[in-house]
Amino acid sequence: MSAVVRGVAILGSTGSVGEHTLDVVARHPDRFRVVALGANRNVEKLADQCLRFSVPYAALADPDAAARLEGELRARKAPTRVIGGADALVEIAALPEVDSVMAAIVGAAGLRSTLAAARAGKRLLLANKESLVMAGPLLMQIVRNSGATLLPIDSEHNAVFQCLPPGSRCGEAPPGVRKILLTASGGPFLDADRARLDRVTPDEACAHPNWVMGRKISVDSATLMNKGLEFIEACLLFGVRPDQVEVVIHRESIVHSLVEYVDGSMLAQLGAPDMRTPIAHALAWPERVTSGVQSLDLVKVGHLRFEAPDLRRFPALALAQDAALAGGLRPASLNAANEVAVSAFLEGGLNFARIPAVIESVMATTSGGEIRDLDDVLAADAEARERASSIIRPRAVHA
Repeated sequence: MSAVVRGVAILGSTGSVGEHTLDVVARHPDRFRVVALGANRNVEKLADQCLRFSVPYAALADPDAAARLEGELRARKAPTRVIGGADALVEIAALPEVDSVMAAIVGAAGLRSTLAAARAGKRLLLANKESLVMAGPLLMQIVRNSGATLLPIDSEHNAVFQCLPPGSRCGEAPPGVRKILLTASGGPFLDADRARLDRVTPDEACAHPNWVMGRKISVDSATLMNKGLEFIEACLLFGVRPDQVEVVIHRESIVHSLVEYVDGSMLAQLGAPDMRTPIAHALAWPERVTSGVQSLDLVKVGHLRFEAPDLRRFPALALAQDAALAGGLRPASLNAANEVAVSAFLEGGLNFARIPAVIESVMATTSGGEIRDLDDVLAADAEARERASSIIRPRAVHA
């Protein structure tokens, strides 16, 4: 019996995770069909993807970019229908022809389309960690109400999911689990002294030693904020308390995470540092398919090291852990402040070492509160962005 062909929508198809997803999909035309692709404004790359995969729908959040894409595809006689504007990504996330949605839009920009996919009851492949950080309780409630299937794409959370008991579902506390251990490579500045951090350039911060990622997530990895966001994510995804989640530095990026059980057993998922592994796992779950990832040679790896993170060197991780403990709207404020600070650094308007300081200043003046609906989340996000911008602006002149 042939496998059912699943319709796939990729939100953020022009980014790193989106391109990796297309690579896996292309290996299995008998299992997956690209129904829709979405991005912000990258017309050239999206046009090439639409032509290569004969995509029925394409969406660009930028209306002007959507108009250019439509002209480009019409000139090349592509049958793709182009949708543009603020609701374009939301629309393709809920298309009836779509079974699985890869949510890979970076940052808060991916929140509404992620919620739309969950509300439509899709198989939601969640690579947009910010959606869960900002509105985790709201997203998990929508998933429960709609019957959607939520599968984590972050390599760490996907590793945890693979190590949980059969039948485990995201959002529900798994039986017998004592602790979840998230591994962190430590990024490119793990052993750098403080003076070195003051001179870091955007290109240096984006040169991750093990992974190929987008610029924003690469900077987050360098500050360990990425691990902080994943810490918050883990609590929500797996129904555990913050004191049941531990971060360990693992320089080799071979063990992607571990689960400790009450009987003393510890299960780990290992693999080469390649995002196609978690993508292939989630696309085909509960089956397994080839991903194109090279087999792991343990003899060549030789040894695996683990150490505790230095929270004085990486205060962003501690700030995220505090936000996880506080809950409510605090994680949304943390994420917003971080996005503004990272953007300023990448644009040359903020010193790398100042990123955590900006976030800490914003968090010190944020009241928090409980999440009642999406408006609460968006209001907290907007407030934190405004405060972060006001802190950075006077310093931009001297950066």
